[in-house]
Amino acid sequence: MTGRFEVVRLVGVAVGLCWRAGRGRCLMYLAATVVGGLLPTATAWFTKFVVDALMAGQVTGAVRWAVALAAVGVGTGFLPHLSRFLRSELDRRLDLVMKDELYTRLNGLQGLARFEDPAFRNDLTMASQASGASLGSTTAGLFDIARSLITIVSLLATLSVMSPLMAVLVAAAAVPALLVHLVLSRRHVTMLATISPATRRQIFYSSLISDLTAVKETRMFGLGDFLKGRMLDELSVMHRGERGLDRREFRTQSLLSLLSAGVAGGGLVWAVSAAAAGDLSVGSVTAFAAAVTGAQGALVGLASGIAGAYQAMLLFRYHRNVVATPDDFPSAAGEIAPLRKGIELHDVWFRYSDDHPWVLRGLDLTLSHGSSVALVGLNGAGKSTLIKLLCRFYDPTRGAILWDGVDIRTVPVDELRRRVGVLFQDYMCYDLTAAENIGVGDLTALTDLPRLRAAARLADMDAQLEKLPQGYDTLLSRIFFENSDEDDPQTGVVLSGGQWQRVALARTLLRESGELLILDEPGSGLDADAEHEIHQRLREHRSGRTTLLVSHRLGVVRDSDVIVVLEDGRVVEQGTHDELTAAGGQYARLFALQAEGYRTTDESVGASATP
Repeated sequence: MTGRFEVVRLVGVAVGLCWRAGRGRCLMYLAATVVGGLLPTATAWFTKFVVDALMAGQVTGAVRWAVALAAVGVGTGFLPHLSRFLRSELDRRLDLVMKDELYTRLNGLQGLARFEDPAFRNDLTMASQASGASLGSTTAGLFDIARSLITIVSLLATLSVMSPLMAVLVAAAAVPALLVHLVLSRRHVTMLATISPATRRQIFYSSLISDLTAVKETRMFGLGDFLKGRMLDELSVMHRGERGLDRREFRTQSLLSLLSAGVAGGGLVWAVSAAAAGDLSVGSVTAFAAAVTGAQGALVGLASGIAGAYQAMLLFRYHRNVVATPDDFPSAAGEIAPLRKGIELHDVWFRYSDDHPWVLRGLDLTLSHGSSVALVGLNGAGKSTLIKLLCRFYDPTRGAILWDGVDIRTVPVDELRRRVGVLFQDYMCYDLTAAENIGVGDLTALTDLPRLRAAARLADMDAQLEKLPQGYDTLLSRIFFENSDEDDPQTGVVLSGGQWQRVALARTLLRESGELLILDEPGSGLDADAEHEIHQRLREHRSGRTTLLVSHRLGVVRDSDVIVVLEDGRVVEQGTHDELTAAGGQYARLFALQAEGYRTTDESVGASATP
């Protein structure tokens, strides 16, 4: 019963969305539904009157009823087109309302935990299928149900005048069809949910074959056939699920059609026999045949409408589940003041779930205001996780992060993030113009070219962007061009990896309100000269700012005020470069390994140059 009440509740929500999407069109659709539901009955009766009038020699009466029948025919031909037009417009408006609702909720999820949860990802995949068109199957299905009910009631009333028994038989024959449609609808949605993982994997493998970011490596390693095989395997899984459902639908629908045909055929034989015996007029036979055919069609339409609405509701439930998903973080109304003392991490423990191992283990760390802190350590030490916590994509499992003594969990997330500038190691390359690629770092400067250029100069990228075909208005992508523009460089350009990294850095530096600057491998894609120039500029820019620099290249962190070494989620060393090298610990060992590599290279170059 709970499931049925849930469906009824969802229907109410869907009708409310439809009303919000377009009240006038809903009312017009309702009027068309009522009229359309009465037309089959009017056709049956007017046909009877025309035939009976002709059989009685009443030509004038027959003509009048023929005119009325023609008017009904005009309505029968016109109303379906009007209904389709109204439905299409409602579908579009519903799609807009639903997309706005869905993505408003997604934007409201401040953390990353939901997006990394496979169950949520599956709900999101299913919710994406609950578009305006699919929800329109519910709202339009409700109108179709109403029209079918009007038609059925009026036609069964017509049949009952001629034969109450036939009216009962026709109605009874539709009950199995309704039940079967509902069962098949549930199985269809269950099948979609079952094959959803296979669908996502199929899309993933196909994108690896065609996506520009992957195509170089997949071609280089000859992965095309391997990935194609994986993609076709997942597609076969999808097809098996669909094929099994199609077979069941074919068997059941065929049996139901035979049942309906048998009832209609038997009724027609009875009507003809009754007319031969003088119990029915010829017009009544035609009306009877039209009523049986129309009632059966309306009953099938009713079953299909209910089943379609039910199926759409099952999909719509995923949409509502995503929309109703609570945020990872409770709302906070505290205030965050400009950083004056520093940021402290007290006994911070963190793991991504109870099933995962600890990533951070009792970490204590202080980022003093105005200082530059470098974070180093081997892969898996916890550096990236620490950045996620400082950006509050997650909260510590235990412990606290304090901003001038204030727990960051007590202040609004967006207020905290406005005070933080971050260059992520996996930065985004947006298919936008150069100006927009930088401007998204602070939307208040999106059209402020002087500010954009100042940020680009800090990233040593201004001169290169100015030389582009359209300067800062050049699209940094080649995916939107049309065939006729394929050879026109002004339709977009593709940057190198190092250039993209500098654009991403400019995006980060654009945020002038950033009191904490986090730089995760800012020079990983740059050559030695460019990296030296960038870090020189960054040293000047971050003067007076609190900076956290993460890098595996220890040569670029040696000038930091404090170098912190992470190992297995703990701080194992911290101090200046000279202090750590003198201590002979983990940092000294890593620095010596890198320095030895450079010395070996230099000696090899010198030896090869010796005559």
